[in-house]
Amino acid sequence: MRLGLIGRPGAGKTTLFEALTQAGAETAQRKESRIGTVRVPDGRIDRLSAMYNPRKTIYAQVEYLLPAPAEHVKEKSREQSIWTQVRDCDAVLHVVRNFNDLAGAAPTPRSDFQAVDQELIISDLVVVEKRLERLALDQRRGKKPDFPEEPALIEQCAAHLNQETPLRRFPEIATAKCLRGYAFLSAKPCLVLFNNADEDERLPDVTGWGLAEPCLAIRGKLEQELGQMSAEEAREFMAEFEIRDLAMTRVIHGSYALLGLISFFTVGEDEVRAWTIPSATAAVDAAEVIHSDIKKGFIRAEVLAYDDLMSAGSYAEARKLGKVRLEGKTYEVKDGDIINFRFNV
Repeated sequence: MRLGLIGRPGAGKTTLFEALTQAGAETAQRKESRIGTVRVPDGRIDRLSAMYNPRKTIYAQVEYLLPAPAEHVKEKSREQSIWTQVRDCDAVLHVVRNFNDLAGAAPTPRSDFQAVDQELIISDLVVVEKRLERLALDQRRGKKPDFPEEPALIEQCAAHLNQETPLRRFPEIATAKCLRGYAFLSAKPCLVLFNNADEDERLPDVTGWGLAEPCLAIRGKLEQELGQMSAEEAREFMAEFEIRDLAMTRVIHGSYALLGLISFFTVGEDEVRAWTIPSATAAVDAAEVIHSDIKKGFIRAEVLAYDDLMSAGSYAEARKLGKVRLEGKTYEVKDGDIINFRFNV
């Protein structure tokens, strides 16, 4: 999963990137895009690892992309290059300034959010209008589109974008297979991060915004400092400022919910590992996440719920209690399932 940070200049994107990735501040002056990989904190993996004592423990991972600042992108291709950087992201984290800037200017979160959202919409509208021109030309030439439903969907995109409505508000369009290649920016799931002052942990009043996106309040500067501390210093710091959960943890959990993702586990003496999949994924498709051969030779999935394992105390005891079951290809994997795939190739 890759998440791209977007927002107006001065919103604190770099600060939040370093808070989320715990990247060193000494790299803050880089002029290129920055990517940080973070393991997904999951107490279930910790407990499974303690139970099995494997040679390897592998957590799920999240990538954060901080696009290169606009001033370091060549003028000729600035707008296109900035947005191209985030087109292959699974979702966007829209950072909105909610603190007084260095000059003492009060935040304007509503107008800032709308300004960037408008940029996404305009960028998509340019793509849509070019595609409509191409479709019209193909029609005059008697050439049929590869996907019969594409022209109608593109027309719908144009109508919504011309009404200044982001495509993420229309799931049937945002998730349409024939439109995936366009990587529409306004169709990407969006988590709004209000970057607050140190003493402010509240969300701003968004009443009347028409905001449909989930929101989190993050004290970016505090969290950035926290990421540079030792474990003992961090505990004292969190207690002093009443920080219950790290921003990294809250943003990851919010991102999983935004994208409808869950985790299942494979366990053993060699490896305990978390795998990330969309909710309602069939067992045979979950098997492919591990290896295509497992899907090809799928026989059965041996499934044990994480909570049942913890209650039983061991896999063998859970089996005795009848908690381990065999499931077929169409079984929908649940969050926390521990699965052993039986296959033959």
